[in-house]
Amino acid sequence: MSVWPPLRPRPGNLREVAEKIEEATGLRVQVVGGSLVMSPTPRGKHAGVIYRLEQAIRPKLTPELVAAEAVSVEMPDDADDYVTPDLTVCPAGFLESDDWLLEPRDVELAVEVISQSEKARSISQKGDWYAVAGVASLLVIDPRHGTWTLHTRPESGGYQDVLRGKFGETILLPEPLGIAVGTDEFPLYSTPDPSRGRD
Repeated sequence: MSVWPPLRPRPGNLREVAEKIEEATGLRVQVVGGSLVMSPTPRGKHAGVIYRLEQAIRPKLTPELVAAEAVSVEMPDDADDYVTPDLTVCPAGFLESDDWLLEPRDVELAVEVISQSEKARSISQKGDWYAVAGVASLLVIDPRHGTWTLHTRPESGGYQDVLRGKFGETILLPEPLGIAVGTDEFPLYSTPDPSRGRD
């Protein structure tokens, strides 16, 4: 697939290029550190984790908050930068706005579900991105290993509190959420078969 008319990525138009790529390919595109970062369409189990988490969170939210997918969050330091978490808990009023970017300090929880092919470096960078932006909490779920990590209290470019657990253990989301989330039904990725291509 190609983007038409062709666009040349350069500072100041990266968001426009990212949007065109998303429209043409269906890939999730983010702009981080002045670079385009593309992710494949989520696999079934990746989507299954998000679905189960959303089902657990949504009924327990106060009326002022919503859990939404495909909401982008503005990142600091570069006017082009933004990320799109798998799930975002944010003010309900955002769903009535014409904005497409959330202020990071309006995000109570960002959720990233690790893809099967994701590299360790990009996983560790995610915590840095969200902490620098001031997102209150980041939940990273890893169906490759059946683990989760909850990052809270962003200060000085890093999360000060990091809690790790395994599938089967309850995640207690911090206030103002105060929601206990069971992880027993989160699916694990199958061991990759090197003889097969991407599903």
